[in-house]
Amino acid sequence: MTTTPDRVRLSASGKSNGQWLVDGTEPLNPNEVFKAKENPLAVRDRIEQVYAREGFDSIPHEDLFGRFRWLGLYTQRKQGVGGEHTGKWTDEELSDRYFMLRVRIDGGALTTDQLRVVAGISSEFARDTADISDRQNIQLHWVPIEAVPEIWRRLENAGLMTTMACGDTPRVILGSPVAGIAADEIIDPTPVIRDIVDRYIGDETVANLPRKFKSAITGHPSLDVVHEINDISLVGVVHPELGPGYDLWVGGALSTTPRLAERLGAFVSEADAAEVWYGVVRIFRDYGYRRMRNKARLKFLLAEWGAEKFREVLETEYLGRRLPDGPAPAPARTAGDHVGVHTQKDGRRYVGLAPTVGRTSGTRLAALADLVERAGSRRIRLTPHQKLIVLDVEPDAVDELLAGAESLGLTGTPSPFRRNTMACTGIEFCKLSFVNTKDTARDTIAALEQRLAGVEIDTPITLNVNGCPNSCARIQIADIGLKGQLAKGPDGGNEFAYQVHLGGGLASSDRDEPGLGRTLRGLKVTAVDLPDYVERVVRNFLAERTDGETFSRWAHRAEEESLR
Repeated sequence: MTTTPDRVRLSASGKSNGQWLVDGTEPLNPNEVFKAKENPLAVRDRIEQVYAREGFDSIPHEDLFGRFRWLGLYTQRKQGVGGEHTGKWTDEELSDRYFMLRVRIDGGALTTDQLRVVAGISSEFARDTADISDRQNIQLHWVPIEAVPEIWRRLENAGLMTTMACGDTPRVILGSPVAGIAADEIIDPTPVIRDIVDRYIGDETVANLPRKFKSAITGHPSLDVVHEINDISLVGVVHPELGPGYDLWVGGALSTTPRLAERLGAFVSEADAAEVWYGVVRIFRDYGYRRMRNKARLKFLLAEWGAEKFREVLETEYLGRRLPDGPAPAPARTAGDHVGVHTQKDGRRYVGLAPTVGRTSGTRLAALADLVERAGSRRIRLTPHQKLIVLDVEPDAVDELLAGAESLGLTGTPSPFRRNTMACTGIEFCKLSFVNTKDTARDTIAALEQRLAGVEIDTPITLNVNGCPNSCARIQIADIGLKGQLAKGPDGGNEFAYQVHLGGGLASSDRDEPGLGRTLRGLKVTAVDLPDYVERVVRNFLAERTDGETFSRWAHRAEEESLR
């Protein structure tokens, strides 16, 4: 493509935004340069034929810290490197000689056979690590480059993959974890998710986007895929004339500049869903900002265009037809994490189980596969809330399943804090993190379970712990969101602490309207003080709330003294 002067749109700085269909395709930063050289997915051949044979030291920088992401691989943080070095040391200085490997699980759907394959890889190649992420993936750590080809072989033989699990690509598609089995489901998103994956994941036409692209599709009235914080979401609705289909949302994302998605007001049929998804991805590819990476997400384009123009461009330039207007989804009335025992539409049960902040192991996953099969099931779903669900359980097998799951660190009757706490990877493995998150969250849960054991908490209070500003654990939409950072201690030295956000929530939570949390300026809470702080705020809420008032509503009206 060539640039024509009358099409160039300048940013506030007087420079182009790097939009391909406006400014041309000349790369404007190092990431765009390496992506322009070749399809980043082509690095797979070098991994299999060169790097896995010749070892870590044979990997050049552009592949190691760039193209590897397109195959779900990130170097993990070097052990013992403290948070004071985050953001200051280079990737090479922060990185260990091992990888985090992200197993892509679209819709969170796994068979017990697939779960055993992941468990075996964890035990044999990843030091028995396995974390369930809030993107319905499983993340492994300590993976050596030499093992990657064999890991891919095993995953792909089982129908799994790591393709486009990371990188500037369409990443895993969040899907309702009760798709196809819930008695109150509006529409089953499984066919649409499968169609998108089969047609487009691995396709070179979507392998070079300005930044990552996140998708979510649900047909369940609990709105269980956090649709307001994805680049595109299809949310099940019933059109008064056209029947069940999807309401289209675009432009959501959190990180350092959070923005909730907007409805386009368009109704999407099941038959049109994959094409509409592909159209939105190509808008992002062609019009997304590529000059600065911190301004490259779809949300920035939507903020400039607005929903009306975005829909117009989608319909006129990419679909060639107008989409019908459609209704908005109704507010959620049930919890979207699906924890506990529920009745399927065929009379069997699905059982939602909670690990502690998503942490498990290959050994436990293998034992879980055996347990699930003893209960007569062969299907499991991961959720966007770091939980998992066992499908197709006969009613008389539920109690045995629940008892066995407890022995594996999974529970169908978690405490309010275990159920509603999430944590990102943290400094243990992540190069962007300042603080430990998984252990801090686990210890805080244990302390709160003791301290508030006799206190009735009849409304969910979500606690999300994140190691850096990037909000992988969705801090701005939690009741209590904690952002790890480096702070100054009383003696003037460095201290690792959390900034506090209070009162965030989505339509799938108890909020009447989705909204971001209230930041308490100047308040920093250390990991040691975290149980004290959360206990104090929870007790203040219970003492001061009005009848029926949720935590988020209280947090936005409460005096700041009650929040500190």
